[in-house]
Amino acid sequence: MKALTHGRYRGLDGNAAVFEVGAAATPLATIRVAILEPDIGRVTLKRTEGYRLDRGWAIAPNGQEPPFAGRARDDLSGFANPAVTVREGDGTVVVAAAGLSAAVTLNPFGIVWRRAGEAEPFLRDRPTQAYFLSRKTGALAHSMARHADERHYGLGDKAGPLDRTGRRFAIDAVDPCGFDAELSDPLYKMLPFFIVDGSAGAHGLYYDNLATGAVDLGCTIDNYHGLFRSYKADDGDLDYYVLAGPTVPDVTRRFSWLTGGQAFAPRWSLGFAMTSMAIADAPDADARISAFVADCKAHGIRCDSFHFGSGYTSIGPRRYVFNWNNDKFPDPAATMARLKAAGMQPVTNIKPCLLDDHPRIAEAKRDGILVMDGSSGEPAVAQFWDGLGFHVDFTNPRGRDWWANGIRTQLLDYGVVSIWSDNNEYEIWDEDAECAGDGRPFAQSLARPAQALLMHKLAYEVQAAHAPGKRPYVITRAGGAGIARYGQTWTGDNETAWKTLRFNLTQGLAMSLSGLFNIGHDVGGFHGPVPGPELFCRFVEFCALWPRMVMNSWKDNGTVNTPWMHPEVLPQVRAAITLRHSLIPYLYTQMWRASRDDMPAVRPLFWDFPQDDAARVVEDAFMLGPDLLVAPVLEEGAATRDVYLPAHPGGWYDWHDHTHWEGGRVVTVPAPLGRLPLFARAGAIIPVAEGAETTAVIFGTLADTASGVIYADDGETAAWRQTGNVITLSLRPEDGSPTLTASASTALPQINVRAVGLQSLRLATPELVLKS
Repeated sequence: MKALTHGRYRGLDGNAAVFEVGAAATPLATIRVAILEPDIGRVTLKRTEGYRLDRGWAIAPNGQEPPFAGRARDDLSGFANPAVTVREGDGTVVVAAAGLSAAVTLNPFGIVWRRAGEAEPFLRDRPTQAYFLSRKTGALAHSMARHADERHYGLGDKAGPLDRTGRRFAIDAVDPCGFDAELSDPLYKMLPFFIVDGSAGAHGLYYDNLATGAVDLGCTIDNYHGLFRSYKADDGDLDYYVLAGPTVPDVTRRFSWLTGGQAFAPRWSLGFAMTSMAIADAPDADARISAFVADCKAHGIRCDSFHFGSGYTSIGPRRYVFNWNNDKFPDPAATMARLKAAGMQPVTNIKPCLLDDHPRIAEAKRDGILVMDGSSGEPAVAQFWDGLGFHVDFTNPRGRDWWANGIRTQLLDYGVVSIWSDNNEYEIWDEDAECAGDGRPFAQSLARPAQALLMHKLAYEVQAAHAPGKRPYVITRAGGAGIARYGQTWTGDNETAWKTLRFNLTQGLAMSLSGLFNIGHDVGGFHGPVPGPELFCRFVEFCALWPRMVMNSWKDNGTVNTPWMHPEVLPQVRAAITLRHSLIPYLYTQMWRASRDDMPAVRPLFWDFPQDDAARVVEDAFMLGPDLLVAPVLEEGAATRDVYLPAHPGGWYDWHDHTHWEGGRVVTVPAPLGRLPLFARAGAIIPVAEGAETTAVIFGTLADTASGVIYADDGETAAWRQTGNVITLSLRPEDGSPTLTASASTALPQINVRAVGLQSLRLATPELVLKS
């Protein structure tokens, strides 16, 4: 590669300052430095021969949905694009707008970013050779100065601790079945977005490049350059967004806004759900599903959806998307109806690779719907888990039409309500693989995660068209920035191990900080050994209060993770699942806020308690919304749990026995099997489900103040922004007595009220009913 050390200012183009950059006097590219919003900057490098890929699919500012063909890289719609000023002098060009400025040094070329009113920069390029570009391979690199006290978060579903400092991660995607949640890399998602938090506040960087690469957050130490972090890509374009913060929540929320936000899934998707490859793989799969429904009833387990593994498509040991095995499922529509009658919504798994003996492979080749080998003119061959195959090309309108027709006719028309897009990492390693690009072909290696995103987007749109007026629920395993605007994802095929609990927790927190808000983990562990009673019960507790709770497994001996697999802990497992269902009114409200306000439901403690230094290093607990602290048991043999409770006026209450604890300290609480350590913030009002009724639980403070919000609708309306009911509850002292009032954006329903930590309570709204 060549270091781009020399720059020359060429003038303003709109709201961007344009620079020629190169090695010595030889220009190799132009760099545009733009300010798009008062807190968003952008740096875009364009080679002399043009962009490697002139479009993308991640950026969707202000809800501007990119088309299937992609959003033009130069498209600035959706941004405020404020007027900028330019000041030149002493080899430096300063580009400024309200809120943000970038000082560009011409030799050596580098950029320093400052927030308005701050003398110290929050982001500075490495002063030595910050930019590299290859004229031979398409590779590129960007390096920034790093401070020893900075912490790094994000990068999507990466394994290991929440603070990524000192590690290097591959930007790549594979199918890592049974991955090590502490060490495995890469995993499923390609998301080069990270947050830096330190003495200058927090800022974020997102590299809008879908090629493979690496992010180094201090793993490399090189005496010639001082402390630095870097992004490298094997190909593609250097096009990065600077999110100025200045807090971690500011950065995450702005990144969510930048990439289209989080889809609001239907309420039923928050219920406990079940899937297993072994059930759909079995020759008597239909009977096994009926048995599962009966077992749920017999054991008192509420299950709101059943997710079909891909075995329903099998011929022999191999799987063929959109092919029903009618020996296993003689009447798929009847199977779906039976599940719905039991209160379980049917969800089906689909995979984008057509095996080389797929019943419709000749049709797929004839219609040209597959990713192609540009050198041979034949479909690009890829290894899949059942053998060799070919991937559907979602940048091809014919491919999308073929896939949409399959979803409609083979799934939705039978009564399936939701699509689960799986195994969509697009591991096509053929260097000549080419995508149709909606009439403008490009190398598959430039945009692998775009295929997963478009597969996910298509499932969302087909479901929305099939059930007008209802919110779709769709799931994807792979992808990159932007997948959240369609639906849900999860940490993938985790290993059944004790350490998985600890590191799935930090994985999930990192995903939340990366704009993926509807997430969860396979309950019980997907692969590896069969969990024993204790580990299984702790897995259920651990997974009980994430947005997604799906029990999923594939064990070598055929064992299926089910709630009753260990009768000796069935009561405890049932208690954890029941706890989840009781808190769905609160969880649903938090997911509404995630979609409306770009606010993750699950987040680290420091999100809500930024002034508490001790909370900053807690990686074994999480906040669920602003009011609940969840501290799952992560160690084998533990009967108690040490929990740090952040400093907070009024302290905290144990959810189970209402013991009051002061904040700013570590407390030890009982944690027998079946009792998930859970704490409510004093001053919170938490909605819970008690049968068919909703109860607001008030957790009092010495000042007799509390507040809470409940969001309610029919559970699935697509018009939720217009018709949803926002209920506000407020506790204030009046005439010497704590007084609760309620109001609603539409009609106010009856709400039961229960008080914790209050000596007395007066209800000032007729629809409120006090319960003991």
